[in-house]
Amino acid sequence: MRVLIAGGGTAGHINPAIAIAQKIRKEQPDAEIYYAGTPHGMEATLVPKAGFTFLPIQVAGFHRSFRPKEILYNCRSLYYLMTSSVAARRMVKKINPDVVIGTGGYVAGPVVLAGVRAHKKTMIHEQNAFPGVTNKILAKQVDVVLLATEAAKDRMEIAGTCAVVGNPLRSAILEKTPAQAKKELGLDSKMTVLSVGGSLGARIINQMGADLMEWNRDGSKINHIHGYGSQGKEIFPQMLKERGLSMKPNDSTTAVEYIDNMATVMAAADLVITRCGASTLSELEAMGKPTILVPSPYVAENHQYHNGMVLVHAGAAYLIEEKKYNKEEFLQLVEDFCAHPEKLAAFGKAAKKLGVTDTTERIYRLLMELVEKG
Repeated sequence: MRVLIAGGGTAGHINPAIAIAQKIRKEQPDAEIYYAGTPHGMEATLVPKAGFTFLPIQVAGFHRSFRPKEILYNCRSLYYLMTSSVAARRMVKKINPDVVIGTGGYVAGPVVLAGVRAHKKTMIHEQNAFPGVTNKILAKQVDVVLLATEAAKDRMEIAGTCAVVGNPLRSAILEKTPAQAKKELGLDSKMTVLSVGGSLGARIINQMGADLMEWNRDGSKINHIHGYGSQGKEIFPQMLKERGLSMKPNDSTTAVEYIDNMATVMAAADLVITRCGASTLSELEAMGKPTILVPSPYVAENHQYHNGMVLVHAGAAYLIEEKKYNKEEFLQLVEDFCAHPEKLAAFGKAAKKLGVTDTTERIYRLLMELVEKG
């Protein structure tokens, strides 16, 4: 079987795609799996690292601004839009896949549409309750639409088969116990906190990370791993400098731009501070991780807030809105978890109840049904 997968832009699109690819490889070791993504996106690094053939295709979104710099960017994006359609058609013709799968992001658009026009079997997966633009367009044309939540169904025009399957989990997510992960990372028995704002970073979570490092200045209270993201390369060191701290790691505190062993770090974490992306929350639920959530206010229809409130109502998380952040209240939350490990355990147990761990099995079953229709 030959499979062409496309998805990119953020880890929320890439990780589900890799999870699906890993499941296919597990069930069919001789399957030919190809992954189409942007040459400078995260997928260009993550996909080869996961062991799959990466095929670059240049695509970019459009900015809603009339500033000269943005107009130039949009002109370039328009050029990419035209050339990507041709490149995608050539890609599909050359690979001749049995199925084309899209997991979102601009790059999925031309690749999946090329599959549709070549009369290939096609399916997409939408991770959020509020579907992205690309998947809303593709849903009208593909054979199968896979959804993480029932809520997304009412926000899409779906022409083919539809199934609610949850969000795929990377195989590495459930491979290690917290004890194994902590040993691998050389962490001691203190509570381990992971703070991360995604691959790009988030200013508010960088601020929270810096506040936490200031509170844990001597490293005696917690183990702390912080990912500041590409947009934090300049601002995060400055935040630390303002607090009389340096970027130099110690036995209890580490700050890096990108955490490339995220599955291990997440397994080791006793408490996670993060945004409310759907894929991230699905992984945290499956792992049973207590969380302090900070939804992005910059997303469509404030969907991250609603994602996060599901965990809050289940007793698995605290949610802090960015505009309401208070340093003292935040540090008190962390200190409370440190002082009451039984509370940490209760939050983790509540998160675990929300977890869905068989999504890739469901997707693989539907994939094979689609392929076998002939």
